[in-house]
Amino acid sequence: MHVDLPEKRYYGIGEVAKAFGVNTSLIRFWEKEFDVLQPKKNAKGNRKFTPQDIQNLQLIYHLVKERGFTLDGAKIHLKEEKQKALSNFEVIQKLQKVKAELLKIKEQL
Repeated sequence: MHVDLPEKRYYGIGEVAKAFGVNTSLIRFWEKEFDVLQPKKNAKGNRKFTPQDIQNLQLIYHLVKERGFTLDGAKIHLKEEKQKALSNFEVIQKLQKVKAELLKIKEQL
């Protein structure tokens, strides 16, 4: 899944949820379930996600929503094979970007 977010240091939970097309409650749930997600919280308790958190969310989204892993399966996969899963995910992301660019060029013709 390609997420269109502007280059910023921190993202609010609302814009993250909108970019992924899910509810904010799912993002909060994943934050509790997965140790790799550690958003910063301000004095009011608002969550601010860093670009690294966004990358981890993309990986979790890919495993759970696109590949159909259970939450426990995704946790185990992230702990045991994080480097392999991350490199495969990065390749998939690059290929999706190339595909999107090619489709834009095709539309322009």
